[in-house]
Amino acid sequence: MFSHVMVGANDLPRQIAFYDAVLAPLGLARWHTNLEGSDTDRAGAGWTRPGERWPQFWVQVPFDLKPASVGNGVQVSFMAPDRAAVDAAYAAALAAGGADEGAPGERPHYAAGYYGAYCRDPEGNKIHFVHSPNFDEA
Repeated sequence: MFSHVMVGANDLPRQIAFYDAVLAPLGLARWHTNLEGSDTDRAGAGWTRPGERWPQFWVQVPFDLKPASVGNGVQVSFMAPDRAAVDAAYAAALAAGGADEGAPGERPHYAAGYYGAYCRDPEGNKIHFVHSPNFDEA
């Protein structure tokens, strides 16, 4: 459905380190890093599944060069291959400077078998890790 999702960064190296740690348990790897930036390619980093080009997740200096800020009501949700990956991503997030927004657990009010966890990255962006058997349905 999505080609890519991007969140802004004020402390790009810290955000890159955070997402390297958090996205690894989900099977995502950083494939692009640009710490210098230019007029056409802002400083940032992108992650995707190894061997795949899309979809992508990006952390980047905003194009308008103004300070990055969080969006009220905005959440980026990452699909996990299993519950253990949800647990590992959540633990990595807290260890890397993220803040708890909801520990891993069943969320039956969303769907049967829905298992997720919520946190905030070091700059306050809300992220969610989720595994659901419904993802396997065609």
